Amino acid sequence: MDKFKFEKLIIWQKAMDFGEIIDKLALNFPEREKFNLASQIRRASDSIALNISEGSIGQSNPEQKRFVGYSIRSLAEVVTCLFKANRRNYINQSTFIELYDEAFHLMNMMSAFRKNIK
Repeated sequence: MDKFKFEKLIIWQKAMDFGEIIDKLALNFPEREKFNLASQIRRASDSIALNISEGSIGQSNPEQKRFVGYSIRSLAEVVTCLFKANRRNYINQSTFIELYDEAFHLMNMMSAFRKNIK
């Protein structure tokens, strides 16, 4: 495909993959969290890729930087949701560490990408 500029961005591809992992994870949260933590973590994880793509379409460089910043903030929200899920025993420690590390790697990639926008 690759008809849109953002499709070629590794950070967008990684954000898309991360969002799918989080979506599947949230399916295992208790029913009582369906409209709370499960919904929140899904929306935040989706927002990462959504903001990367929005910032890459016909935007000025300051606009693109701003949208990547929104993506980083959404990722921080996901990490906080992961902490909540771990504390509430919805996910085990090894799953938490695996996703936390993936989030940290993605954040570093997005931060480097944002710094390189001229």
